[in-house]
Parts: sequence; structure tokens; C-alpha cells
Amino acid sequence: MKAQGCPFCEGPGGRVVFEGAKLRVIHAEEVGFPAFYRVIWREHAAEFSDLNAADRALCMEAVTLVEQCLREHLKPVKINLAALGNMVPHLHWHVIARFADDSHFPGSVWAPVQREVDAAQQAAVAARLPALEAAMIERLATRSF
Repeated sequence: MKAQGCPFCEGPGGRVVFEGAKLRVIHAEEVGFPAFYRVIWREHAAEFSDLNAADRALCMEAVTLVEQCLREHLKPVKINLAALGNMVPHLHWHVIARFADDSHFPGSVWAPVQREVDAAQQAAVAARLPALEAAMIERLATRSF
């Protein structure tokens, strides 16, 4: 079921990394955060509790796999997980690799800027994304997502 006017029902929401029957994983184009991904539930649901127990488990398994790939390939200081849905009330999880020298750390990616963007650090992270995403696709493709 799609909801009219919902950007995640009407479009991918970013560069698609993986597309399954129940969900997709996208790379979000968020300036200053090269390792920002979203796990987006395919059907329109506003809240996590709108899913049945099996789908909730499946959704969180996908979030976990994305997090594990980010940790293994990028070695971030922290992974941020968020499911706010205030701006887009369509179930999606933000999975964001964070680094001590990113522009907002230790605040959230939506907090005030703490320092200038380190272009070299961002380029180094971006250079590792193809291998990270290949691993992500391989792991996600083995499940019924």
C-alpha cells in the first residue's frame, strides 16, 4: 500500500543499495556524512508497531546487518540508529557511521556544527563505500528481505 504524497512511497529516498520484497537499503545523500544509510520499509507504515512481529524482526535484522557492515568496513567510533519519522512518517531507520572528527560529533547529525568538515576524512570514507556496499548486498541477499 502506498500513501499519496509520501516521498518514500513515491521514490527510493536515495541511491538504492539493496531492494527486497519487504524493504530497501539506500545510501542517503547527506552532506558531511558519507556513511549515512537508511533501511526503508516498502509498504507504507507510520510506526514500527504497525508491523507484525515477524516483520519487526525482519526489519531489525536488516538494520543489524547494515550496522555490522559499517562497523567492519569503516571502523567508526559509533553507529547512530534513529527512527524518527517526524518529517517523513514512513517507517525507516537511519544507520549512520560516526567518526570523532566529523563536523557534528559527539552531537547527533542534526545537532549544531562542532567543527569544519574534514574533506580528506570524508573522501577516505567514501572510497571504502563500494566494498562496504558489496558486502552489504551479499549479506542482505541471503535473507528474505
